[in-house]
Amino acid sequence: MVLRQLRRGVVLALLFLVVCGLAYPLAETALAQGLFGYQANGSIGAGGSVLIGQTFTGPGFFHTRPDSNQPMATGGSNLGPRSAALVAQVKSQIAYWHSQGVSPTNDLVTTSGSGVDPDISPAAAYAQVPMVAKARGLSVRSLENLVASQVHGRQLGFLGSPYVNVLELNRALARLSAPGLASGAA
Repeated sequence: MVLRQLRRGVVLALLFLVVCGLAYPLAETALAQGLFGYQANGSIGAGGSVLIGQTFTGPGFFHTRPDSNQPMATGGSNLGPRSAALVAQVKSQIAYWHSQGVSPTNDLVTTSGSGVDPDISPAAAYAQVPMVAKARGLSVRSLENLVASQVHGRQLGFLGSPYVNVLELNRALARLSAPGLASGAA
């Protein structure tokens, strides 16, 4: 009797191992590859992934939100609104942007929830136009048109907010301006 129950337990454990540990993950992977292959494979291209925020340096490039200063992990900093460290970080970011001649938006001085957000609001992109125009010797109007061409609307017309993917914007900027300034991802 004990041997029969033990055999049932082993057979059931092996069955669940095959179903949950092999069949389900393989089906999930096939479904992801079939329906969302680009995203499932990381959307890696020239200069990085459009799904992960890239760090651009210098006034000749559009910048993403500041990262969470956690190079080995994603996630917010968990600093609350009364945190002295958060206030100091935001003040530092504001001072940086003012030194670049930019009136920063919230996107440019605060981290995202993940710390690796690749997108900024259109207002944050437009705020950086004078800085990039001056550094690249381009007209403000041409860069405003470039930003406008890179604005993604709401999903399904009502979900989320309009956004600009910074990597895509900087790729378009590289095509627009001098080839010598084309690589600025840090």
